[in-house]
Amino acid sequence: MSAGLGATIFGCEGPVLGASERAFFREANPWGFIIFARNVEDPAQLSRLTADLRDSVGRDAPVLVDQEGGRVQRLRAPHWSEFLPPLDAVALAGERAARMMWLRGRLIAEELRAVGIDSNCAPCLDIATDATHPFLRNRCYGTDAAQVAVLGRATAEGHLAGGVLPVMKHMPGHGRANADTHHDLPTVTASADALWTQDFAPFHALRDLPMAMTAHIVFAAYDDQPATCSPAMMRVMRDQIGFGGLIMSDDLNMQALPGTLAERAALAVAAGCDIALHCKGDLAEMQAVAAAAGQMTDAARARGDAALACRKTAEPADLAALRREHDALLAAVSV
Repeated sequence: MSAGLGATIFGCEGPVLGASERAFFREANPWGFIIFARNVEDPAQLSRLTADLRDSVGRDAPVLVDQEGGRVQRLRAPHWSEFLPPLDAVALAGERAARMMWLRGRLIAEELRAVGIDSNCAPCLDIATDATHPFLRNRCYGTDAAQVAVLGRATAEGHLAGGVLPVMKHMPGHGRANADTHHDLPTVTASADALWTQDFAPFHALRDLPMAMTAHIVFAAYDDQPATCSPAMMRVMRDQIGFGGLIMSDDLNMQALPGTLAERAALAVAAGCDIALHCKGDLAEMQAVAAAAGQMTDAARARGDAALACRKTAEPADLAALRREHDALLAAVSV
């Protein structure tokens, strides 16, 4: 195994870790891994895969997933619970939405930890607007910065209580984007003052969380480069928003970013991302990204260590009772 930690998080190709993937991970030593639907069959299989991923690097590396609920949910029925899109669930819960989102986070965390996943790419702190692209809108928690901050905090605390590290996204705010960053690069033209009072505010409120993921969006008030690759936007995230935790890019395969995958990885790390995230599981692509991203700096590694120190054993809980309470809140009946 290489001496340093790779400044990367990687996926793998399928439900079983291949020999060539294992050898590559042993050499590249990525900081962590990410699970997608293509990697998931059933709980026993997924538990073996997460164990094999950690074994490939010889340490308790974090294993991440996108388990927001709704459209973006990699672990699905019949083996795992189905959750409503966040915006729909919040509307149903009304004044009890914060409690419902804590319960939701705690229940999701329980299912993830049971199969060896210990980090979830949530909460989504993007603010829904009339212009928000449909790929994102119902993944948001609300249309008001203060409400999104409260619900994001509840979601994060539910995850932490279940032993799962939250990753807030998409910093510094994706809600004004009217294009799908999987295919296009959006440009947000709002003023710096408008961004600070609305879009950036939930991230500032939750700046103590351990990890964050960037937005592949241009903020014209600051720069002409997507935030993931922009030193100027990284200064906003670190100095103005005040986030001191681990920053990872959103997926480098998304076409909002310029250049080759290697160039995207190099630009993200040079801008100030601690981790370059590559989700596709393509070995040749991962090799290029690993070479371009290099190893974590001492500062990045310290932020990674601090994040992992927040990874605690789940607090004891009556899960059946929590599930009943969660479902009752969505049914708008007293509990």
